[in-house]
Amino acid sequence: MESKSQKRLVNFLQQDLSIPTASIEIALRHREQNPNLLPMILWQYGLVTLEQLDLIFDWLETI
Repeated sequence: MESKSQKRLVNFLQQDLSIPTASIEIALRHREQNPNLLPMILWQYGLVTLEQLDLIFDWLETI
Protein backbone atom coordinates (compact mmCIF):
# COMPACT_ATOMS: atom_id res chain seq x y z
CA MET A 1 0.00 0.00 0.00
CA GLU A 2 1.27 3.44 -0.89
CA SER A 3 1.55 6.09 1.75
CA LYS A 4 0.00 9.50 1.21
CA SER A 5 3.43 11.10 0.77
CA GLN A 6 4.47 8.47 -1.77
CA LYS A 7 1.29 9.08 -3.76
CA ARG A 8 2.06 12.80 -3.73
CA LEU A 9 5.63 12.12 -4.88
CA VAL A 10 4.45 9.88 -7.74
CA ASN A 11 1.94 12.54 -8.76
CA PHE A 12 4.69 15.19 -8.74
CA LEU A 13 6.95 12.95 -10.84
CA GLN A 14 4.21 12.34 -13.39
CA GLN A 15 2.57 15.76 -13.51
CA ASP A 16 5.43 18.20 -12.96
CA LEU A 17 8.44 16.30 -14.32
CA SER A 18 6.64 14.17 -16.93
CA ILE A 19 8.36 10.99 -15.76
CA PRO A 20 6.69 8.07 -17.57
CA THR A 21 4.57 5.75 -15.46
CA ALA A 22 6.63 2.78 -16.64
CA SER A 23 9.80 4.39 -15.28
CA ILE A 24 8.17 5.03 -11.93
CA GLU A 25 6.91 1.44 -11.79
CA ILE A 26 10.44 0.14 -12.40
CA ALA A 27 11.76 2.22 -9.53
CA LEU A 28 8.91 1.16 -7.25
CA ARG A 29 9.76 -2.49 -7.84
CA HIS A 30 13.37 -1.85 -6.80
CA ARG A 31 12.94 0.44 -3.84
CA GLU A 32 13.57 -2.35 -1.29
CA GLN A 33 10.69 -1.42 1.00
CA ASN A 34 12.01 2.11 1.52
CA PRO A 35 10.02 4.71 -0.40
CA ASN A 36 12.56 7.37 0.55
CA LEU A 37 14.94 5.76 -1.94
CA LEU A 38 12.58 6.22 -4.89
CA PRO A 39 14.29 9.37 -6.24
CA MET A 40 17.73 7.77 -6.01
CA ILE A 41 16.53 4.60 -7.71
CA LEU A 42 15.05 6.64 -10.56
CA TRP A 43 18.40 8.39 -10.98
CA GLN A 44 20.45 5.20 -10.56
CA TYR A 45 18.57 3.56 -13.43
CA GLY A 46 18.91 6.65 -15.60
CA LEU A 47 15.19 7.37 -15.48
CA VAL A 48 15.66 10.97 -14.31
CA THR A 49 18.42 13.47 -14.93
CA LEU A 50 20.55 14.98 -12.21
CA GLU A 51 18.63 18.23 -12.68
CA GLN A 52 15.33 16.40 -12.20
CA LEU A 53 16.76 14.69 -9.12
CA ASP A 54 17.56 18.11 -7.65
CA LEU A 55 14.00 19.25 -8.38
CA ILE A 56 12.64 16.13 -6.69
CA PHE A 57 14.70 16.77 -3.56
CA ASP A 58 13.67 20.43 -3.56
CA TRP A 59 10.03 19.36 -3.80
CA LEU A 60 10.45 16.81 -1.00
CA GLU A 61 11.68 19.57 1.29
CA THR A 62 8.36 21.37 0.85
CA ILE A 63 6.11 18.53 1.98
